[in-house]
Amino acid sequence: MANRQDTAASSLDVKMLIAAPPARVLKAFFDPAALGAWWQVVRSVTIPRALGPYVVEWRPTDFRDEILGRLGGVFSGTVIQYQPHEGFFVADGFWLPPDGDPIGPMALEVTCTAVGQNPNGATQLRVTQTGCDDSIRWRRYYEVVTNGWERALTSLKALLEQ
Repeated sequence: MANRQDTAASSLDVKMLIAAPPARVLKAFFDPAALGAWWQVVRSVTIPRALGPYVVEWRPTDFRDEILGRLGGVFSGTVIQYQPHEGFFVADGFWLPPDGDPIGPMALEVTCTAVGQNPNGATQLRVTQTGCDDSIRWRRYYEVVTNGWERALTSLKALLEQ
């Protein structure tokens, strides 16, 4: 199960221990087939290098959140930093929901820390997302997206450990 850090409603911080090497974990954030398998992404343009795009799209949900409307849509940002075997940082991120105004800007950081000396060993994965204003939409966004990240990282763990 994901390990959620206690944070204010203005960010998220989720950790997951995955029995796979850091390079394999990072690849799953950029490979279209892997993104589809663990994050249910339907389309993506993700380039693991400085100034590369990081754009992922999900199908709109059938249900509507009382504040955010339908979920799904597009997350779009720019990779500012990419370190093989360590992680990446996306800035100027915006979530464009199927209905309503975008939410952003925000930052997304993914870090992978090798656990143990075995090169095929485990990775401590940490996903953080920051950026907020003091609005009901932003607070609700973080409630929804934190639960979504926990489910997605559980799927990523299952995919990489099979």
